[in-house]
Amino acid sequence: MAACGLFRCLSYNFSTVLPLLSPLRLGPKPIRRTLASYSRLLAALKFTDKHEWIRVEDDGIGTVGISNFAQEALGDVVYCGLPDVGTQLAQQDEFGALESVKAASELYSPLTGEVVEVNTLLADKPGLVNKSCYKDGWLMKMTIANPTELDALMDEAAYERYIRSIED
Repeated sequence: MAACGLFRCLSYNFSTVLPLLSPLRLGPKPIRRTLASYSRLLAALKFTDKHEWIRVEDDGIGTVGISNFAQEALGDVVYCGLPDVGTQLAQQDEFGALESVKAASELYSPLTGEVVEVNTLLADKPGLVNKSCYKDGWLMKMTIANPTELDALMDEAAYERYIRSIED
């Protein structure tokens, strides 16, 4: 019980604690995890009120998809209509549509920018949107012309509160 209390009080930097607890080394170099790196992972996605998300990669390109809430509401996606590479989009412009066995839904750009890539796998496997909406089921990648537009989008916690508010 005392050990559990000790672990709760420690930071996420386990590399300084593990040598004290065990003479065994976990590998040539200990893994360093800090609270800051964990927070960056949580803050990676930004959401719109129309249920699109964007993740800004290190190269400044934004990857866009739909949220888990949206894909569950749609049901099994059978078709993805996506824009052409080179399409210029303003924030909230319609850029495509998803069709499912239950409904169809338009897609809206979370930011202003240019489409630089679309997920070509979705042409043959639109169900990837359902199976892996945050990883393999992404829709497009775009440049970010106005990074300040990110400030108007919701982080994960705010989006979860938004979802609860519209479900009530």
